[in-house]
Amino acid sequence: MSGNAVWNGVVYAFTLKGFAGRARSRSAELYGPLVLTQTGRSVCACEVPQEGKTLFSRSLMWRGRCAALLALLAVAVGVYLLPSPIDPKPHLLKGPPPALEGPLAVNTRLQRGRRLFTGKLHGPESFAADEQGNVYTGSVDGKLWRIGPDDSLTFITHTGQNRPECGSSTDYEPVCGRPHGVRLDRRGQLIVADSYFGLYSVDPQMGEKTLLVASSEGANGVPFAFLNGLEISSRTGVVYFTDSSSRWGRRHVRLEVMELNSLGRLLSYEPQTGNVTVLLDSLYMPNGIALSPDETFLLLAETSIARILRYWLKGPKAGTKEVVLDNMIGYPDNIRLSDHGTFLVGMTTPRFQKVLPPFLDLVAPYPAVKRLLVKIIPLSWFNILLPYYGLVLELGLDGEIVGTLHDPQGRLTWAVSDVFQHRGRTYLGSTDLPFLPVLES
Repeated sequence: MSGNAVWNGVVYAFTLKGFAGRARSRSAELYGPLVLTQTGRSVCACEVPQEGKTLFSRSLMWRGRCAALLALLAVAVGVYLLPSPIDPKPHLLKGPPPALEGPLAVNTRLQRGRRLFTGKLHGPESFAADEQGNVYTGSVDGKLWRIGPDDSLTFITHTGQNRPECGSSTDYEPVCGRPHGVRLDRRGQLIVADSYFGLYSVDPQMGEKTLLVASSEGANGVPFAFLNGLEISSRTGVVYFTDSSSRWGRRHVRLEVMELNSLGRLLSYEPQTGNVTVLLDSLYMPNGIALSPDETFLLLAETSIARILRYWLKGPKAGTKEVVLDNMIGYPDNIRLSDHGTFLVGMTTPRFQKVLPPFLDLVAPYPAVKRLLVKIIPLSWFNILLPYYGLVLELGLDGEIVGTLHDPQGRLTWAVSDVFQHRGRTYLGSTDLPFLPVLES
């Protein structure tokens, strides 16, 4: 057997006698690899015995493991060097979640209802009602709907473009729109906070809409990025609303929650002049708002830090805020007045202490961990962490918890966004569920 071999960059010709036959035989595997040695200017070829082959195989295995480890290290360094979409700051909640006892004790009161419009109405997030018994809401596909007293469902209009893709993915929301807060003003017009486009006035019968304030205009030179909660004074007609973030839109709400920034604002719109005023800024994802019965104050949910504030509109404290409820059992969404003068709070996600603290509690103090997580985990995967648990809090006017409604298994609903009572029925909102849960009195 003859051929060429390379040693230290030099090509050598060699001839091996008596080996050719064995090379053609599978039994040659017993002799191991061919090794060339150089002495002076001569080259010798020899066969390595089986013991040498074992050492050689182990060497190759060790080198393979090293190569895999280096590749893994290179990937890790690459991921670390990639810019993160969020810029979180360390944050500590006031303590572990409260125990499920007293007024927070688990019950099944939220299971005593039924679902309407399954597969027809997706994500009815907020509600308003007129004197004729019609209820109004908006859905994930950018549409506004009227629910009749006979439970009929009628399309009114859409806030954005009417495209077949609307509602199929949040990626289309900047085109299709997403109505969040809805209320009726004193003239019977539907006022809508669309998360992407701004404040609208809509004729609930004809469907004609007027853009009152565009998100691109914003307030004080800062555009709106995520319009959310809405409330209207029955006495003055002033519209109060929240911009949950000046950085992240609704379709990136998980980034907003993970970043835990204070870029939200509470604002007011004066219908007579069209003026927009910033009442509070530096808020943590301000969400639902509700006026007190005498309209001396409003309650405001800071969703991302599980807190509710009181903002005074009248009296010696007018223009100031104070914490009413902190370290809550979950993350509050909309706040509504009940039919007997208390506040009802929909909890978008419960915050329960189990073997480990809640996920957001765990990562809140560690910005580096959060920056890494959003780089390596698809945002949709965070849904795995959301329990199928429905929860509603009832608060007194002083903010004290006086009662709760639970659906521990999510049999009727979960991720409650709004709790609206009208004519003996309670409508339970959601941001994404394909049905409308209701409780009958």
